Amino acid sequence: MLFSLEPHERKIFVMIGNCASELQVPAYVVGGYVRDRLLGRPSKDIDVVCVGEGIKLAEQVASKLIPRPKIAVFKRFGTAMLRYEGIELEFVGARRESYIPESRKPDVELGTLEDDQNRRDFTINALAVSLTKDSFGEIIDPFDGLKHLESKTIKTPLDPGKTFSDDPLRMLRAIRFANQLDFTIEPNTLEGIKQHKNRLSIISKERITGELEKILQTDKPSIGFNLLFDTGLLHLFLPELTALQGVEDRQGRAHKDNFFHTLEVLDNVCQRSSNIWLRWAALFHDIAKPATKRFDKEHGWTFHGHEWKGANMIPGIFRNLRLPLDSKLDYVKKLVLLHLRPISLTKEEVTDSAVRRLLFDAGADVEDLMKLCESDITTKNPRKMARYLEGYEYLKERMTEVNEADRIRLWQPPITGEVIMQTFDIQPSKIVGVIKTAVREAILDGLIPNDFEAGYDRMVVEAAKVGLTPKKLFSDWTNS
Repeated sequence: MLFSLEPHERKIFVMIGNCASELQVPAYVVGGYVRDRLLGRPSKDIDVVCVGEGIKLAEQVASKLIPRPKIAVFKRFGTAMLRYEGIELEFVGARRESYIPESRKPDVELGTLEDDQNRRDFTINALAVSLTKDSFGEIIDPFDGLKHLESKTIKTPLDPGKTFSDDPLRMLRAIRFANQLDFTIEPNTLEGIKQHKNRLSIISKERITGELEKILQTDKPSIGFNLLFDTGLLHLFLPELTALQGVEDRQGRAHKDNFFHTLEVLDNVCQRSSNIWLRWAALFHDIAKPATKRFDKEHGWTFHGHEWKGANMIPGIFRNLRLPLDSKLDYVKKLVLLHLRPISLTKEEVTDSAVRRLLFDAGADVEDLMKLCESDITTKNPRKMARYLEGYEYLKERMTEVNEADRIRLWQPPITGEVIMQTFDIQPSKIVGVIKTAVREAILDGLIPNDFEAGYDRMVVEAAKVGLTPKKLFSDWTNS
């Protein structure tokens, strides 16, 4: 079978083939580019394997291009990379790999094309296209990768035990590809993942999280997370999530399975946003339910405070997964903490004060919070669904009204800690925070206007309660 090429592809491949001929080495396009082109998926990365030195072939190709591109050389791995017309070309020599049990970093030696295809993770990634003149465009398929593309099957080229034991990250890649491509993992391969799951212990958390994020970026991540759960992989690096699974029945009253509810919420969020951090928030929004689960004879199962406890769990999970401990952490923690607030405001008469507090606490992330809350509705009762969504629409209207009147979003209280310390000539202390909070709360409750003069007067009143008198008067501030 011949590989179908577009004119611009043929131009690039013929040039690489000619350069390989000049060096008297066979060359092939392999891996993901071949797979994606056969599936009709876009791909900008081309991996070229030559039975020789990949770096020399890269240099030869670069010498033919105008302007000559820069080459990134990685001598340790025997690879070289260059960019041409928006395409990333990576060159490597065909190699044979051998592993030791304690590491996924192989010992590498030069090999044949067959050796190189044997070391590939899955049959659909072991396909190669010849760039040699007398066999140009011919597909070399030793493991029935074409058949597996047709049947939408993920299968290892060699015994799953060897493939996964050599590089355990491939177990996560199998699940990620199944999720991305809507493929099924072949039974023997799936069983191999279950049997060798503990080999994942030699993989860095950064690598694991990288695969998790690729699963989260799919249209329906629940496919991947269900596979991670069923194979036992998820238990190894996110036990907090697997603890959500299961239903407990007591006195004829059962709660829902919070693991599958979480995945449903995650899929719902994916229909509303491509924001990866909102997707992480959806994954963790109920993370503390196992720790807060209680049975009450009158009310049944409760999870009081799970939003607060869940927010406090996020930093530990982020550290464990090597996720960034910066504004992204703050964002996810905030959404987990606030995810119950909007629904509570749809069950009561919504006051300006309550809406004002929600806008202040959510700040710039209020739209994302509402997307999470709407996604959290997983009832199968159409009337309940309509009622909940109608309540959220009304709340959003009220938020718009209050925000237009108060400009409370992204608002900062007019009385800062510096104002308090300078007015009363005091050093940073707990009382500064107490006074500042009291002024802020008075504004949010609508007790005083949102301006400096009213805030100053309230500050003086609150400070007097602890025996402080102003050293800097209001007139001093307005004249400064």
